[in-house]
Amino acid sequence: MHWLLIHQAFVSPKEAGGTRHFELARYLQEQGHVMTIVASDVSYLTGEKVISHSGWVGEEVIDGIRVLRAYALPKIHRNFLWRVLAFWVFMITSAWAALRVKDVDGIMGTTPPLFQAVSAWGVAALRRKPFLLEVRDLWPEFAIDMGVLTHPVLIWASRRLEHFLYARADHLLVNSPAYRDYLLARGIPGEKISFIPNGVDTAMFDPAADATELRVQWGLEGKFVVTYAGAFGPANDIDTLLGAARYLQDMPQVHILLVGDGKDRPRLERLAAAWHLQNVTFVGARPKAEMPRFLVASDACVAILRNIPMFRTTYPNKVFDYMAAGRPTILAIDGVIREVVEAARGGIFVPPGDARALAEGIRQLAQHPEEARLMGQNARAYVQAHFERRDQARAFQELLQSLTGSS
Repeated sequence: MHWLLIHQAFVSPKEAGGTRHFELARYLQEQGHVMTIVASDVSYLTGEKVISHSGWVGEEVIDGIRVLRAYALPKIHRNFLWRVLAFWVFMITSAWAALRVKDVDGIMGTTPPLFQAVSAWGVAALRRKPFLLEVRDLWPEFAIDMGVLTHPVLIWASRRLEHFLYARADHLLVNSPAYRDYLLARGIPGEKISFIPNGVDTAMFDPAADATELRVQWGLEGKFVVTYAGAFGPANDIDTLLGAARYLQDMPQVHILLVGDGKDRPRLERLAAAWHLQNVTFVGARPKAEMPRFLVASDACVAILRNIPMFRTTYPNKVFDYMAAGRPTILAIDGVIREVVEAARGGIFVPPGDARALAEGIRQLAQHPEEARLMGQNARAYVQAHFERRDQARAFQELLQSLTGSS
């Protein structure tokens, strides 16, 4: 069985970001199947080139997995119009790359952005192969709720494109139970939807690993370290986390580590400097392969998004990484992910968008480190039982086989 995935923001372990699709592809490879990936040659997180190549398409092999890197515009987050243009360019170059791949049994697209899913649908239609559409975030609804997409004509066109893709897909895959509810409410038959949640390869994380070297490297000896790992974009509400750091300046033993990159990072660094925050360190983006070291060097971790209704539907990847590392989550996101953390007894919830409440949550764990350690142990046990990547990969393989009629 050979499937082709078109995914502009695909990440391998040598890059920063979530590696769900790499891990799924690696599992398929172990089972004797093949997944070829068409990805951008520009990092979605940093906007920098991932590989150097000539022509429209470069190629690399990562742990035996073939990745075609289609040309994309650099500095993707320069502004809204540039970002849309970058999506359009990749839609064309990814289709070109995908049509070069031989002997494919099925085509998988993923959203967001919607444009790359158009490429996947077009290639599947031309080749008369099954089209599987994965819905990772509810776009354009997220963009509308955030105020990024405001023009009535653009909203209408985006929703029409969304519905067009849902109708044309042979099957839909979602990674949050709330996304399934969203699709059902829009008239998609239940038998057309599969739910395979976000999760984590727990084998990547050793909660008992020695993190002394990393703590010394970043001047964190004797500190209660609270880490945020992820993107610095309009959705992530790092301003509120910096606001919490202001309230915590009376606790010099607490230090906040910001691991990641994104559009808003320069502005956030200026804000931290303007507020004279000595208890915050910006580490920059780190490859996924390095993230276990940073999380194990932490005492607690923060997951945070802006306080908008649509974010209550999401299962953020970072939370499952935090849990697998055996660290408690301070969760400033309401909704379905709160249900997971509370069921695990693996952290504490604070109201989104409230810097003072976030500071008090951090303060609570810093003052009760044994309670924090117990939460971390609970969290790891819970993801091992309910969100283990190999279990999800097995379900993913079964779904692909059902669509191609193979066994």
